[in-house]
Amino acid sequence: QVQLVESGGGLVQPGGSLRLSCVASGFPFATSAMSWYRQAPGKKPERELVAVITSDGGSTNYGDSVKGRFTISRDNAKNTVYLEMNSLKPEDTAVYYCYTVYSARGYWGPGIQVTVSS
Repeated sequence: QVQLVESGGGLVQPGGSLRLSCVASGFPFATSAMSWYRQAPGKKPERELVAVITSDGGSTNYGDSVKGRFTISRDNAKNTVYLEMNSLKPEDTAVYYCYTVYSARGYWGPGIQVTVSS
């Protein structure tokens, strides 16, 4: 079955950096677009799109709040998608989720906490 497992989260000071990883299995990763979403505490229930990358990594797109600070990338040989997060701000504090669509159904990872605080 489809599995997405995030790692790399934690506590970081404002201005710091983190790299999230998402290891995928159970579907053809190399032909699937991948996305990162986040859900911040106390905000609306819907998750915010952070970044998306095409199957070959040739095209990426970012939410306005992270443009210029975050970079999404992938390694199809390792079935892994990454999110490099720089110049982190307290408002980046959220649970970050890996997401994909396979056979017309969406799949989420369990999420990983990122906390930006001094």
